[in-house]
Amino acid sequence: MLLGLAFTTGWVAFFFDSAPSRASLIVHASAGYAAVALSPWKSLIAARAIQRRRAGWWLSLLLSALVLLSVVAGVLHSTGILLAVGPIDAMEVHVGAALAALPLALWHVARRWIPVRAADLSRRSFLRGATLAAIAGGTYGVSEIVVRLLRFPGAGRRFTGSYQDGSLDAAALPVTQWLFDPVPQIDPSRWLLAIDAGGLKRWTYEALLDFDDQVRATLDCTGGFYSTQDWSGVWLSRLLPAAVEGSSIEVRSATGYARRFPMAEARTLLLATRLGGLPLEAGHGFPVRLVAPAYRGFWWVKWVSSITIDDTPAWWQLPFPVQ
Repeated sequence: MLLGLAFTTGWVAFFFDSAPSRASLIVHASAGYAAVALSPWKSLIAARAIQRRRAGWWLSLLLSALVLLSVVAGVLHSTGILLAVGPIDAMEVHVGAALAALPLALWHVARRWIPVRAADLSRRSFLRGATLAAIAGGTYGVSEIVVRLLRFPGAGRRFTGSYQDGSLDAAALPVTQWLFDPVPQIDPSRWLLAIDAGGLKRWTYEALLDFDDQVRATLDCTGGFYSTQDWSGVWLSRLLPAAVEGSSIEVRSATGYARRFPMAEARTLLLATRLGGLPLEAGHGFPVRLVAPAYRGFWWVKWVSSITIDDTPAWWQLPFPVQ
C-alpha cells in the first residue's frame, strides 16, 4: 500500500504546477520514509523466502533492489547532494526505477496475496499505522529542516521539487522533450499553422512574426528543473474567430504529440515564436511552440503544426501522453 501511495502521489505531483503538487510531494516522501521504516521487518520475511528458494524469489529480490534504488535517488535529488552523474540525473533514476518496479510489485502482490484478517482492522493495527504515519511525516519534516540548516542545494527547490536552471538566459535553457519525441528540422518557408475553429485557416511563419505579445513564464519540467524565461509571439485567442464555439482546444505537434486545454484558457496560451527576443531554436520548438503558464513542461507543446477547436471535453485525454 505504501509503495502504491508513493507511486501515485509522485505522478500527481508531476501533473500540477500549483499547490496540489506540493501536497502530493509531502505525501510522496512520507510514504517512502514509511516504507523504509518497515524494511527491517520485511527483510526478515525476505531472508526466509531466499533461504527456502521460494519460486520467483529472485524477482522479489530485484523488486527490492529497484525500490531501494528509487528511494536513494529520490533522496539524492530532493537534498541536492548528487543531482546527476554524467548525462544521467537522479530524477531519471528515481522515476525509471519506480516504473521498472511497477510490474514486479503487481506480480509480487498477486503471487503472495494475503487475505485481510479481522485483526488487521483492529484498534491496535490502526494505532500502529497511525504511529508509522506520524514517524514518517516527522522524518520528512526533520529532513527538510536539516537540508535548510546545512544549506544543501535542495533548500532552494521550487514547491514542485524542481531546481532553477538558466532563468532569464535563453541560451542556458535546457533542451528536453517528452519521452521519445524527436527534434524535427522544419523549413519555415514551407511550414503552415492550421487552425480549425469552425473553419480552416492557415498561418505562415512570417505572418506570426508580425505579432509581439509577451509573457514571462516558468517552464517547470518533470525532469527536475524549472526555468523562468521571456517568451514572445501571439496569444492564441487573437488567432481565433470572435464567435468561435467549442469545449476544448487541441494543440498538436508536427511529431504527433498533442495536449488538450479548456476553451476558456485560450487567452492564457501563447504561441511563441521567440525566446529572449531571439527566434526559437529547433530544440526549443522552432518555428512555434506553446507557452502554457501554470502548466508543467510536458503541456508546452513544441513544433506546433495544428490547433483544433471542438466539443471534446478537455479531460478526455491521458493524464500523461504515451508518446
